[in-house]
Amino acid sequence: MNKGIAAAIAAYLIWGLSPLYWKSIHNIPAIEIIGHRVVWSWIFVALVMVIRRNWFDLGALTKNWRQNLVYIFTASLLAVNWLVYIWAVNKDFIVDASLGYFINPLVNVVLGVVFFRERLRTWQWIPVGIASVGVLYLTLSYGALPWVGLVLALSFGFYGVLKKKSRLGSLHSFSIEMSVLLLPALVLLVFLEFVGTGAIGHLAFWETTMLVLTGIITGVPLLLFGLSARQVDLSMLGFIQYLTPTMQFLIGVMVYGEAFSPDRWIGFGLIWLALLVYTAETFLFVQRRRAALRGGQLV
Repeated sequence: MNKGIAAAIAAYLIWGLSPLYWKSIHNIPAIEIIGHRVVWSWIFVALVMVIRRNWFDLGALTKNWRQNLVYIFTASLLAVNWLVYIWAVNKDFIVDASLGYFINPLVNVVLGVVFFRERLRTWQWIPVGIASVGVLYLTLSYGALPWVGLVLALSFGFYGVLKKKSRLGSLHSFSIEMSVLLLPALVLLVFLEFVGTGAIGHLAFWETTMLVLTGIITGVPLLLFGLSARQVDLSMLGFIQYLTPTMQFLIGVMVYGEAFSPDRWIGFGLIWLALLVYTAETFLFVQRRRAALRGGQLV
């Protein structure tokens, strides 16, 4: 196994196990956890850049207002994604959260068509249709939209769309996003401490430590993913990424005993079928393309 694949697996395993981490501090409001996550993530990424001597010209960046606007939007989408996910985990909606990351690859396909005029092959449209039927079925069986999964999938999908417009690498762009969120996070945490409802100084030592470590829990898998993205084919990454929602789903059902009714089996089953078709089609297309290139032809 090469280093890139090992890094990718490690990143997705950490993300897959993350419900266990957030659940351990479920007595802290999700909005306060996000505040700490932003602050400690900012400190973590700043330390990494100091150690690697990997700073960049902030002055040049601040002169580009369009680029600044992109980072404001990506930071906002990241905050929404984190808030909804942690709220869902701590309110026993881990299975619903896993749905968002199961359908995210297919959401990305649709967004690619809408925003980048990408053309889909016939067998790519089929899984999109199957997944849409699955979401519709879950909506009708719930009596409401599965909003947790949809918000997570759409927020992360649009985050990816905007990141394509970013000219910085993952480490630098993440540092900018944390810088955008830093002041609101600090204001929130100071306010909570002022009114006496803040966590720091009012919880057990281990819970305070868990809050401080949110920076490492956030930063390490991002660095591992950044390493893998440069060394591993996207088709392989697309396959490995299903580790995360699969583990989240299993943790929700088997560890925390979340209900999984027959209607959920049908809805999720349709989405899993869509992912199977999508993954198989992508794999076969890549293999055919490689064979054609080796034969001196271009597909």
